[in-house]
Amino acid sequence: MRLFECGSLVPGCDWHTRADSDAEVIRRTVDHMKQTHGETTIRESMIENIRARLVNETKAA
Repeated sequence: MRLFECGSLVPGCDWHTRADSDAEVIRRTVDHMKQTHGETTIRESMIENIRARLVNETKAA
């Protein structure tokens, strides 16, 4: 499972998402950036910044 926490890119934002694929996490994150943070243009550099912050979710023991 892949995890993205928006606060790692936008300080103070506590939104997060998880999905099985990077592509789905990125899709959801782009939607969030548009709806919540008012982004109208998503540049390739934004996608790269999101991708760089994706992590494998670890299960709590």
